[in-house]
Amino acid sequence: MRQIILDTETTGLEWRKGNRIVEIGCVELLERRPSGNNFHQYLKPDCEFEQGAQEVTGLTLEFLADKPVFAQVAEEFLAYIDGAELIIHNAAFDLGFLDYELSLLGDQYGKITDRCTVIDTLKMARERYPGQRNSLDALCKRLGVDNAHRQLHGGLLDAQILGDVYIALTSGQEEIGFGSADDVRPGTAHAQAFDTSRLLPRPRVVATASEREAHEARLAKLRKKAGHAIWDGPKVEESAA
Repeated sequence: MRQIILDTETTGLEWRKGNRIVEIGCVELLERRPSGNNFHQYLKPDCEFEQGAQEVTGLTLEFLADKPVFAQVAEEFLAYIDGAELIIHNAAFDLGFLDYELSLLGDQYGKITDRCTVIDTLKMARERYPGQRNSLDALCKRLGVDNAHRQLHGGLLDAQILGDVYIALTSGQEEIGFGSADDVRPGTAHAQAFDTSRLLPRPRVVATASEREAHEARLAKLRKKAGHAIWDGPKVEESAA
């Protein structure tokens, strides 16, 4: 199974206001493991940043001035994601911008969902943790994913972090060894046979003579009251004279 963790950075929050993509970061997973075949591209937006957007990404128009525009990388990007399962946090945001960029190039490119299926990790997180904060940073804290190096939003960095979050969100019993051997997929983690030699010796408790006497006395009282104790074995009925 080929999955692509995808994140974009933009000049603002609304593509309908003419904002554009300035960075695309993608991490490829094969059988839920990073393959190293990533896609990362900064883009020249040909528009200004909205107030606050530049501070979030740390990118500037000066830095992006010599980068390609989306049209120059569109074919390479589409070939990279074609047929994959895209994993995106707040998918509506990124898909809206990507579809907008494609629409500027012509109707022939269609929409991203014409080429890929999409999993929205924000939707997954809201279903699992209703009423809680489910931002990427909040999920990292909740799921134990290290994001200490995330000082600014970045397409490739956020995709890498989201990959760890997605694996943590979707880790099931099959992946930690509770499935049958036939269910284990190549490349996924599975439990090994338990090594009984690693068990510590179990303590042995021996009753003292006085404890055994007290125990027998207690049993005798129970026998007298009930007439028979099941731990003595089947009761033998006396035959009629």
